[in-house]
Amino acid sequence: MSTDHNHHHHHHHIETISRVLIWSIVINLLYVAIEAGIGIYGDSLGLVSDAGHNLGDVFSLILTLIGLKLAHAAANHRFTYGYQKSTILIALLNAVILLIAVGIIIIESIRRIQHPDPIDGAMVSWTAAVGIIVNGLTAWMLMKDQKHDLNIRGAFLHMAADTLVSLGVVIAGIIISLTGFVLIDPIISLVIAAVILVSTCRMLRESLSLSIDGVPEDIDVDRLKTDIENLPHVKSLHHIHVWALSTTLNAMTAHVVIDSRDNETSTLAAITALAHDAGINHPTIQFETTPCHSATTYEL
Repeated sequence: MSTDHNHHHHHHHIETISRVLIWSIVINLLYVAIEAGIGIYGDSLGLVSDAGHNLGDVFSLILTLIGLKLAHAAANHRFTYGYQKSTILIALLNAVILLIAVGIIIIESIRRIQHPDPIDGAMVSWTAAVGIIVNGLTAWMLMKDQKHDLNIRGAFLHMAADTLVSLGVVIAGIIISLTGFVLIDPIISLVIAAVILVSTCRMLRESLSLSIDGVPEDIDVDRLKTDIENLPHVKSLHHIHVWALSTTLNAMTAHVVIDSRDNETSTLAAITALAHDAGINHPTIQFETTPCHSATTYEL
């Protein structure tokens, strides 16, 4: 009964995130169309360029939605874990896209410092203010789930970054309208690019590590190994491997030497509980009464 309830809750949670992503895609597409239209009408290259950047964020939201759907597609004979790993690859791709976006912001900012363009501060500020609402609302809707899912964090970072950019544009537009100091626009853009770069580099490092089966950052393998070895009936532990199946699911395999085959059931239950507490959803344990030394993999 409890398992059915948890499955129903998980399914409902996935449907909720999917709806959030779909609404985010629709809202942001409308904003892109409006921003591009105003940019073309007002002959503002900045707004047209920002619309193109926001279109890239829509693409990232679509990728995140695809990853979410693939992660919960049924396993088959060829993909026995299903397509859960796709969430890690999409998180990695989103990090790369963010880095490219940061690069474009830096290049454009340097160009504007060297060759300042006249800007209609009021028009830019009003359009960017709408961007704060749209991007900020999307980021807020994704904020809770991004803490537990690297894939969702990618989409959240895109929208949070755009909110910062829009805020910077509003501030720049106001300052330009009041003082005529057009260089404030690229200066603020460079500061924002630096802020985005810090978050993006962390996400890139984490997604790259998970894509080559590195241990998830929130799992302490040494502590888990010690806790298992301290269990009654456990003599030693070796060939322990921990990796991510997806951005939300982790797996572990280990060889455990116990004092007697009679204690397998109780020891397995205790190890499974420790693994779940550590954030590992799929532990697989091989019991032995004498250590094996035939494996050629890294022995922890």
